[in-house]
Amino acid sequence: MENSTTPIKIGITGGIGSGKSYVCRLLERRGIEVYDCDAAAKRLIRTSTRLRRQLQKLIGSLEKADISRFLLASEENQQAVNAIVHPAVFQDFEESGKQWMESAILYESGADKLVDRVVAVTAPEEVRIRRVMNRDSISREQALQWIARQWPQDQVRGRADFEIVNDGATDLEQQIEKLLNQLTT
Repeated sequence: MENSTTPIKIGITGGIGSGKSYVCRLLERRGIEVYDCDAAAKRLIRTSTRLRRQLQKLIGSLEKADISRFLLASEENQQAVNAIVHPAVFQDFEESGKQWMESAILYESGADKLVDRVVAVTAPEEVRIRRVMNRDSISREQALQWIARQWPQDQVRGRADFEIVNDGATDLEQQIEKLLNQLTT
């Protein structure tokens, strides 16, 4: 690690359907606690009166379908929601004491500034589409809409320090072992 007194912070990112949450579960089986930005955002929206008030003023209804519709309607809508939610999530991560963070939009949100190293979890687009369709019970077109809202996978991979390929064929445990070894040397 970089400095024995200051633990290194690691960000894990990857587009929707890449399998980053699955990789994080494998890390957690090894005793590594990973801060989940999506889960934290949902928790904070549920529990923070201030956040709820700000979002209701912006969106109206805070039903999941209404939020999704609002987010997909325009880039401006997405940015407006992010400007409310991201600062609260960043503060919560800092207060959590965890060293690992999972964020689908690590670069887009600016969360990469909170970590020292970034791991990109990647998968072929067709695999990602299929995973999203199955997980969320949505159409191919809807899955493609969500994928299009995020940075291209090549751009994320190009900025990351490490890559884990989650294509269903490449050994994940072996890649995680290699990653952990590289982080500790």
